[in-house]
Amino acid sequence: MIKFDKTDIQKQLNQPNRSLNLKATMILLIGMLILAIVLVIAVFLDYFMTDTLETQLGEQALSVATSIALNPAIAEAFTEDDPASIIQPLVSPISQSIDAQFIVVGNIDEIRYSHPDPKKIGQKMLGEDNERALLNGESYLSKATGSLGRSLRAKVPIYSGDKIIGVVSVGFLANDIQSLIGKYNEELWLMLLVIGLCAVLAAIVIATYIKRQLHGLEPEEISSLLFQKETILQSTHEGIIAVNNKGQITFLNHMAEQLLFGGEVSADKLIGESIDQVLPTSDLPEILKTKTSHYDKEHRYGNHAVYVNSGPIYYEDTLIGAVSTFRNKTEIYQLTKELSQVKHYANALRAQTHEFSNKLYTISGLVHLNKKQEVLEFIRMENAIQQEWIQQLIGKVSNPMISGILLGKLNQASEQQVQLTIDPDSRLKSPLTDPQKEVLLAAIGNLIDNALDSVKEKPAENRRISLYFTDVGTDILLEIDDSGCGIPKESEAKVFKEGFSSKTGSDRGYGLSTIRRLALLAGGDLYLEESELGGACFVVSLPKRRSEDEREIARTDHRR
Repeated sequence: MIKFDKTDIQKQLNQPNRSLNLKATMILLIGMLILAIVLVIAVFLDYFMTDTLETQLGEQALSVATSIALNPAIAEAFTEDDPASIIQPLVSPISQSIDAQFIVVGNIDEIRYSHPDPKKIGQKMLGEDNERALLNGESYLSKATGSLGRSLRAKVPIYSGDKIIGVVSVGFLANDIQSLIGKYNEELWLMLLVIGLCAVLAAIVIATYIKRQLHGLEPEEISSLLFQKETILQSTHEGIIAVNNKGQITFLNHMAEQLLFGGEVSADKLIGESIDQVLPTSDLPEILKTKTSHYDKEHRYGNHAVYVNSGPIYYEDTLIGAVSTFRNKTEIYQLTKELSQVKHYANALRAQTHEFSNKLYTISGLVHLNKKQEVLEFIRMENAIQQEWIQQLIGKVSNPMISGILLGKLNQASEQQVQLTIDPDSRLKSPLTDPQKEVLLAAIGNLIDNALDSVKEKPAENRRISLYFTDVGTDILLEIDDSGCGIPKESEAKVFKEGFSSKTGSDRGYGLSTIRRLALLAGGDLYLEESELGGACFVVSLPKRRSEDEREIARTDHRR
């Protein structure tokens, strides 16, 4: 089971020096964005409202001016001796009802017949913007400065039949318009300020939520952590595949690509896919259901046999997925083989040490019995045997590691009262490649150990092992024959099968399959032949030279 929390993540990183953390940065950036948006909206609405208000007031003024110009009483008043006495009472109520700053009626000579200031009646109209109405008969809006100040005014001609006899001017002072716009703008800015404050509060809430979801990490920390984890997971020598709680693949490292798919499928194409479809035999769906872990389960994917460890992933007591790790079984065998070779060397040294200890005790006893002549004879005899073995190996074997393991096995056999003989015609002078040396060391160590186990139940005079090796010709041959119980006929077909063993106990049945696999990879093979001593006879055959293309073909055939 994999379980972690926030503190586990935070402890792995050193906090970088930052003037602002992520939360403050997000609030600042979101606040600046909101401020910019509010300013743009405010400017736009100010322009829009100003334009809209002026347009509405202008249309209102133009409508009022038109209705006054079309009033028959106004046109008839122009024929009277004192038109102002009739027109002023008619216009004043209208001006008050529409809140216009002025309604001025003038004749063709621009002499006022009405005005908000009665003192200015009879005077000439100001602004010099009446020509279009008086000369062309147009109705229009204009901005000009009159007796009351700058104003927005509507101009409409007054007709008597087809003849223009005067003009109506309805206006709103610019200062009053700006005051009205300012009043609306105050409400607008107040509303935008409230919106801005609410948006900033929302930014604080969002930043706090995101910071909490990121476990309090800063962007640089997240980037660093992601890079570290990705590098570690991709560089590990074990395959790793992880799924979420829906069974979808969320991670697949490079080694998993190689072990599961032979490197033919990219991890990018598998991310998001269902594990049931990609790896139907995977333990992960069961892990998600049972929430239990599996350890060292053996599976075969493609050309690789792997050991799989699987377990659920929890975050704060919530199941969020599962993960499997894969170890190449071949590499484990390789390590086991190397350890086995070390064990063989250790056993050989222990046997030699034990043998010499016994001989020293023998010499010690003879000395105490004052049998000096027997002591000298015993020493000469043992020395002759050792020298014979050493000279025989030096003369027959050029590789010191092969010589070393053979000498150790000779001593081991001697200690167990087993007659281990090397055929006089044996020789191994050819230079050995690393794969060839690896095969021969594994074969000598495992096969002689198997032979020693096989003959130990026999009487002492019938415990025999024969060893023959040669590099004459195009192949290197190694033959080990024993007088043990041999291989039953019914077991000969599966003797090289991985895990098969005629012996009792666990962790057996890998020696012969490992030797044969190494021999095949080196271009050779391991055979079981008829024994001349009555037990089992194994023969290792290796070609002396082998091209890289041939080795690759052998690897491919072995995988198949």
